[in-house]
Amino acid sequence: MKNSTEVTQFIFLGLTNDPELQVPLFVIFTLIYLTTLIGNLGMIVLILLDSRLHTPMYFFLSNLSLVDFCYSSAVTPKVMAGLLIGDKVISYNACAAQMFFFVAFATVENFLLASMAYDRFAAVCKPLHYTTTMTTSMCARLAIGSYVCGFLNAAFHVGDIFSLFFCKSNIVHHFFCDVPAVMALSCSDKHISEVFLVFMSSFNVFFALLVILISYLFIFITILKVHSAQGHQKALSTCASHLTTVSIFYGTVIFMYLQPSSSHSMDTDKMASVFYSMIIPMLNPVVYSLRNKEVKSAFKKIFEKANFSMGLGF
Repeated sequence: MKNSTEVTQFIFLGLTNDPELQVPLFVIFTLIYLTTLIGNLGMIVLILLDSRLHTPMYFFLSNLSLVDFCYSSAVTPKVMAGLLIGDKVISYNACAAQMFFFVAFATVENFLLASMAYDRFAAVCKPLHYTTTMTTSMCARLAIGSYVCGFLNAAFHVGDIFSLFFCKSNIVHHFFCDVPAVMALSCSDKHISEVFLVFMSSFNVFFALLVILISYLFIFITILKVHSAQGHQKALSTCASHLTTVSIFYGTVIFMYLQPSSSHSMDTDKMASVFYSMIIPMLNPVVYSLRNKEVKSAFKKIFEKANFSMGLGF
């Protein structure tokens, strides 16, 4: 990307300048990142190895785990480097790349969650037609569509932000190149860019939320028609993990992006950003593992096979 501005690099303020907090924060974020890596990559491997998990729901879950790992990796290693060795400088192009991959994978997650809601709708409301509705080609189209929308959205945002003129401060009041934080540094007229950010973010979020809400509206209507308590519990259990993930993800996204940058408090935004860029990717595999009998059963099976193999080795 050609740099036609006076700024050639950006400097992050980071989470804190207190030397006494930097090492403890580095340890905390290292543990969070390792948990994210092990949890999400472990979930992908588990789904690949266990044939019982070769279903549409777990196909989307494996993609969700991949996306969580990727967008956490776009941010967390740089934050850890800043805390450990004080490396808070990022080049103009590297900032654009970080923003691109973070926005891309966060948007992919947005549409994957909508696809997963449609999958749950098909499973609960049309169980007899589920296998003909959620075919391999349908799942592939929904997943590919999510990635295409995510990367196009990122390209639009990064192209818009980095077409602005940066001639003032290059101090980013954040710990990574998030869209509102970088936009705030521009000395160009940001009104059109702010409107574009709110419009695109609103469209992506509300379109996905509309799909999710309509899907769950039909799901709850179907559940109300089921007269047995066991039927209620079974239907709700298939949706509980997804509902938990949706609530956490969209609550944070709406708080962060669906407001003009002039009303942003950077300190508040940084705390929210820690949550959605580091905590949510760590929580998703935990939520699906703790609340899902099939995942726990698959993990137990793999663990027993590993123990058996180790026993034979001795």
